[in-house]
Amino acid sequence: MKCPACFYEDTKVVDSRVASAGLSIRRRRECLKCGFRYSTIEEMEILDITVVKRNGQKQVYSRDKIVAGLKKSLEKRPITDDKFKKLIHSIERDLKVLRKGEVTSHQVGQTIMKHLKKTDQVAFIRFVSVYQQFKDIEAFRTELDKLLKSKRGKKKIKK
Repeated sequence: MKCPACFYEDTKVVDSRVASAGLSIRRRRECLKCGFRYSTIEEMEILDITVVKRNGQKQVYSRDKIVAGLKKSLEKRPITDDKFKKLIHSIERDLKVLRKGEVTSHQVGQTIMKHLKKTDQVAFIRFVSVYQQFKDIEAFRTELDKLLKSKRGKKKIKK
């Protein structure tokens, strides 16, 4: 990694610490030429997964697309950066566990919905309304009824 101050190509790692509940590593680095110190963060990255769209078109998996969609759904919702990172990592872990070179956009959407439903139900409804292309208020009502029914079922089990 190049030094951000002098662009020298050789640095040493001074300190490493686990960050984001073990989902990333924070490294403190020092340039071997000018002595400038800075931090980097390493995260797991999903590689070699192709997403097959509804129309059959194939695209390379893009974390940025998932992040953008989730940020829209979670806009003005009470979620910390750390919790957001955990959400992304959980989704990507589930996709990686499938151990397939290709996943369908449907599988990606279902995985996102599963985790978003546990994280924030308002954001879940927002995401579902776009993902499933709700045409009218009845589609919202149907999804809300399902959500409320599952919530009531969980309360009865806990008692």
